[in-house]
Amino acid sequence: MARKSESTAPRGAAAEKPKKEPGRLKQMLEVFKYTQSVDKATAPLMIGAIVLSIVVFVLLSWLVFDSPWYGVFLGLAVGVLLAMIILARRAERAAFERIKDQPGAALAAMQSIRRGWNVSEEPVQIDPRSQKMLFRASGRPGIVIVAEDSSNLSLKLIEKERRAIGRVLPHDEVPIHQIVVGDGEGQVPLHKLPSHMTRLKRTLTKDEAAQVTKRLAALQRSIRQAVPKGVDPMRARPNRKAMRGR
Repeated sequence: MARKSESTAPRGAAAEKPKKEPGRLKQMLEVFKYTQSVDKATAPLMIGAIVLSIVVFVLLSWLVFDSPWYGVFLGLAVGVLLAMIILARRAERAAFERIKDQPGAALAAMQSIRRGWNVSEEPVQIDPRSQKMLFRASGRPGIVIVAEDSSNLSLKLIEKERRAIGRVLPHDEVPIHQIVVGDGEGQVPLHKLPSHMTRLKRTLTKDEAAQVTKRLAALQRSIRQAVPKGVDPMRARPNRKAMRGR
């Protein structure tokens, strides 16, 4: 009786095991290395936070317990926590620095805001020839229109969008904030855009903000056909793990 043919695959060709994701500690180390390469002040600030925390808690421990050891351990724990917060903030800034010259970087910054704003998923205005884009968000502070530079064309797009909004919403009832991203006077740096938006004064109730979002939905339209080939503003997004310090 004929034997069953054995598999021709070599013994060493066993199925490869899926690669394990790097551990949390390794991820943090990678984030630190990248952030330090972009921002040289990261390591000194982290070390300074740990040292200062230990010194403060040692002095307090000496005054209260007449012993420095409580302060050493407590100061080390608090210092490491502060250092991680510093790393997370610096990593977020480094991530924004990496994408700030890319089309759609402002949209990526706006989408990093966790709550309080309804951000349009696509640019609301775009010039196909120059690739200038305009982005919009709505929330309790009103409506925010964001341009990625202060060129005349971008300012014209802002006025065009304001007129479009005026067709569905009265300007005297809903505040419209226009923001130009950049490092010049009167402009907002990319890495500060999320915090700038979250600090805007809230003038609308939740119901009013929901009505504004509903009316703006009437203006929503797809403009992907107007975007030149090879340009995809939706891909210009920062590394969210790096922004969270992971």
